[in-house]
Amino acid sequence: MAVSERRGLGCGNPAEWGPRLLLLVLLGSCSGRIHQLALMGEKRADIPLNSFGFYANGSLEVELRLLRLGFQETEAKSPMVGFSLSRVRSGSTRSYSARDPHECLLQRNSSNFLVLFLINTKDLLVQVQKYGEHEKLLISPGLLPGGPSSTGPPKPDPRATTKMDSGSSTVSNAKENPAVSQVPSEKSKEMVLGLGHHDSVYNFSFHVVVGSRAEEGQYNLNFHNCYNSVPGQEHPFDLTVMIREKNPEGFLSAAELPLFKLYLVMSACFLAAGILWVSVLCRNLSTVFTTHWLMAALAFTKSISLLFHSINYYFINSQGHPIEGLAVMHYITHLLKGALLFITIALIGSGWAFVKYVLSDREKKVFGIVIPLQVLANVAYIVIESREEGSSDYRLWKEILFLVDLMCCGAILFPVVWSIRHLQDASGTDGKVAMNLAKLKLFRHYYIMVICYVYFTRIIAILLQVAVPFQWQWLCQLLVEGSTLAFFVLTGYKFQPAGDNPYLQLPQEDEEDVQMEQVTTDSGFREGLSKVNKTASGRELS
Repeated sequence: MAVSERRGLGCGNPAEWGPRLLLLVLLGSCSGRIHQLALMGEKRADIPLNSFGFYANGSLEVELRLLRLGFQETEAKSPMVGFSLSRVRSGSTRSYSARDPHECLLQRNSSNFLVLFLINTKDLLVQVQKYGEHEKLLISPGLLPGGPSSTGPPKPDPRATTKMDSGSSTVSNAKENPAVSQVPSEKSKEMVLGLGHHDSVYNFSFHVVVGSRAEEGQYNLNFHNCYNSVPGQEHPFDLTVMIREKNPEGFLSAAELPLFKLYLVMSACFLAAGILWVSVLCRNLSTVFTTHWLMAALAFTKSISLLFHSINYYFINSQGHPIEGLAVMHYITHLLKGALLFITIALIGSGWAFVKYVLSDREKKVFGIVIPLQVLANVAYIVIESREEGSSDYRLWKEILFLVDLMCCGAILFPVVWSIRHLQDASGTDGKVAMNLAKLKLFRHYYIMVICYVYFTRIIAILLQVAVPFQWQWLCQLLVEGSTLAFFVLTGYKFQPAGDNPYLQLPQEDEEDVQMEQVTTDSGFREGLSKVNKTASGRELS
């Protein structure tokens, strides 16, 4: 069970999720880039704690406040519990993704690991093993000045013992300034830190400084308990750890530093697009429909959501955590934006309000699927934002978000496909071939637009995130927001309320109207009367 400053929905009856979600949003308990993760009764062997992109002079502080193994450590050749710090090429890649699940990572000499912190509970020490030549990756005991205060068990004596190649060792007591480097010389291979012990609870702390540009990169911090590597023989343990990451420019990762300005610029772009769209509607009020106003509301909601997102990143970068009220507003606007986006796309694809005011049964079923899926997707998004990466259900909610989002993207295509098939069937049977072909061409263009939007914002964005270096990960968000803006602009251009728009000019008869016309004609009630059709612009055609 995971307990964290970032609290999620947890388990329980799904009927209770609503009040819990509301409580979660109102509390706004995100802790930003100063993390505290508490796991109770955990049985996982490998726990991904966090991933962060460091520039030169960036720092990582880790304080193990509580470790209770809950069993007597067996006789082993090497420690079976500890931390690993590794550097990867991109933020979405784990260094141990492909391996034997029964293999203990702490006992494998791998070039993927930069540093291993092996916890020896028998001798009450922590062995620090470095791999490769990383002289400027400075490791020291204790926390940096100005870090969060600890309120846990008694801390160990912050001493560092460095084992030299010659076999001699030196012990340096903690200074008033813990930032003084205790890293061994070039010939050294191992450092030893003190491990505190009180009432079967172990604790220690350390910090790492990226001392040069050669050490820059995306770093993954993980916790390993190799005693739980064998299925069926897991032993529950308790873990409480505080993690504080910082770059010279603030608390944001290297990939997130440009996001504040990016979201602010994109918010202004969506606001300008919304104002332009409203001005177009005001000039053509006679051909404006409900869906047009939904499109305007979507643009403004998207702009406000990006504005709150930008402000959140600003405060996270400067303070290490967001402002709770602004985080709540971001969640609310994000939820509204997601619902409006998929509903508007589906309504345009079905032709509702433009040429008909009644949805068919299968179109109603699509909305009955898309709306609940969007609610679930937003719940998953909020849970991911409010949970630590090391939480036991973090990966589950992330997979739910990805799957539900793809299902929504697939569901909104059905109304467009049905409209295209209907126009293809009607183009050669009702005597209005030219008009239906013009409308069919427009629907085909819209179908391609929706496919491209889904492809760029989902598939291409993921591939780009994996391919680019760690400091260019923000290009993924630039692609997503730029593609969304282009999709909004093209949709508005295709379906703008103008007199020469074929989508708004062409009348379309519902099946119920055709059946009613057949009944009244057969009964003779409308004998001698001519049929009058009304276009979307209000003009009558006889």
